[in-house]
Amino acid sequence: MAERRPTAYVLLGPTASGKSGWAHEVALDNECEIVSMDSAQVYRGMDIGTAKPSAAERRAVRYHLIDLIDPTESYSAGKFRDDTMRLVIEIARRNKIPLIVGGTMLYFRALFQGLDELPAADPAVRASIDREAAQKGWPALHAELAKIDPSAAARIAPADAQRIQRALEVFRTTGITLSAHHSGKRQLLPFDLDVYEMIPESRAELHRRIEERFDHMLKAGLVGELRELRRTYALDPQMPSMRAVGYRQAWRFLEGEISEKELREAGIAATRQLAKRQLTWLRSLPDFGPAEWLPNAIQGR
Repeated sequence: MAERRPTAYVLLGPTASGKSGWAHEVALDNECEIVSMDSAQVYRGMDIGTAKPSAAERRAVRYHLIDLIDPTESYSAGKFRDDTMRLVIEIARRNKIPLIVGGTMLYFRALFQGLDELPAADPAVRASIDREAAQKGWPALHAELAKIDPSAAARIAPADAQRIQRALEVFRTTGITLSAHHSGKRQLLPFDLDVYEMIPESRAELHRRIEERFDHMLKAGLVGELRELRRTYALDPQMPSMRAVGYRQAWRFLEGEISEKELREAGIAATRQLAKRQLTWLRSLPDFGPAEWLPNAIQGR
């Protein structure tokens, strides 16, 4: 008899929507293991600014794809897909339920649709792009990208340094645009996906949650955490880890570029922009069930 295909349950939502707490409660009640779909939680030592589950929560529920690499290293959507494909099968074989939770929509697209093969990172090209950005600013490089690859530029914010750099890097190393690399063909998974989403009832409520969340991070010691990371690792502000919301603004504060008040304002504004981009991604996806349906779906599997 053929082995039954497992089902991985997915909970999507913008930052500060409450999905992580909800998922933890669902996991406690339903023998789940959680696979984090968060591009910042992979970094060791970046705990406060990424809102990682606490030690007590991680003792109660098994979490995966957290604390994988040092902040000087890089992680990719393709690596997330490979790791998640392996983990879902392993979790199912333990007779547990795989629950994938997060808001990194590029990672979800990699899992849901698959990604075409892209060239490996080229340190020399990246360094060249970084030098240009230091001279001209990222909005100017975004304008250059818009001429080369209008479709990619339309999806990328003018200040999104990491994604602008990658799109330009792909074109400069291959002569082919990032958009041309993506075929949009869905690659088959060895399991089924059952997807749900948590969307706040109003934008005002989401903004309130974002402000409350960032204030909590500041009180919990976000700046001190980054100070310790800078002592421990050879970091620079262009590394993917240091471009994460919260850390990017805290870096500027430690460099004396902004005040404590400006740090708070910039952090909240950046988090709002992140949530706006996540909601735009969600609107581009098929309609999925609301989060409140998730527990019944798991129990009725």
